[in-house]
Amino acid sequence: MNLSPLGNSSRRNLLKWGLVGLGTAALATVPSTALARSSRYLKPLTFTADDIGILNFALFLEELEATFYVLALQSGKITDRKEYDYLKAIGKHEATHVKFLREVLGYNATFRSRDLSYSASGFRAVLKDRDTILNTAVALEDTGVHAYNGAGPSLKDPTYILAAGSIVSVEARHSAGVRGLLGRPATQKPSEDSVPKENLVPSLNPFNGRAYDELYTPKQIIAIVASLNIVNNPINGALVA
Repeated sequence: MNLSPLGNSSRRNLLKWGLVGLGTAALATVPSTALARSSRYLKPLTFTADDIGILNFALFLEELEATFYVLALQSGKITDRKEYDYLKAIGKHEATHVKFLREVLGYNATFRSRDLSYSASGFRAVLKDRDTILNTAVALEDTGVHAYNGAGPSLKDPTYILAAGSIVSVEARHSAGVRGLLGRPATQKPSEDSVPKENLVPSLNPFNGRAYDELYTPKQIIAIVASLNIVNNPINGALVA
């Protein structure tokens, strides 16, 4: 891949911890068009403030994670066999999550995998070396936990609640596992928070500061992802407004 470097100060702050995800249980190659699609038309990702919108929002995050792991394995920067195999296993999980959510949503899925367009220059920043890749993996998984927990209370359909709940604990295990590879603490420290305590929504965080994961709103999650310029598609809708 021909990936050009980035020079964004806000992104550098997020990259302090490496913060910056395709279809089946077997990892696939990310199509070059996904990294170099023309900007003449990029499908907007619209997330409505209901069960369908929330699950499509979760699907978007899983697609992003699955793509990240494909590109991380292709980068050639993960040379330790144990680390490579671990990221490969996580990547298979994320690809399976994509498949699972698409099966749950059925015709209610509002976008296809091939509709997503990723920034080559954005991925350059998070694939530059082994440490950045592993720290990015931690950050993506942590963000996934915050996202599922934050959107989960708004779900009403028991099937969708089951779908989200069955994934969020796996995301947390992923994060803890990669943290172990890096020698980092198994749980997230306050200094790693992407959303300051004062910006947390009180109704979502009644146990804040008592050893519970913070719950981020979909809008906050999208802001974290957008700050890295990884995804080219416009993102809108009541859920993230």
